[in-house]
Amino acid sequence: MAWLILLVAGLCEIGWSTGLKYTEGFTRLTPSILTVGAMIVSIVLLGIALKTLPVGTGYAVWTGIGAVGTAILGIFLFGESTDFMRLASIGLIVAGIVGLKLTSAV
Repeated sequence: MAWLILLVAGLCEIGWSTGLKYTEGFTRLTPSILTVGAMIVSIVLLGIALKTLPVGTGYAVWTGIGAVGTAILGIFLFGESTDFMRLASIGLIVAGIVGLKLTSAV
């Protein structure tokens, strides 16, 4: 169950990190409220997951999910680069997340 909670926390991190772009420096009310809400939910869920998971593994997976998801959304929503090195680097982050999951005792 902790891994599922961590996944949802990571998805919320994708939401708030992408949402930062839409807040325009927290000058737009609705995107700012949604972004801060996603931040709170993400951190709370991370804290719940870390009751069971090792902190290093949980935090690394959480940030990895956020980094990969945000990079992918950046490509689709904002036209960011899709060059080979960028995609390979995203792949390495995914490999790290999978490796941490496979080597976790929980």
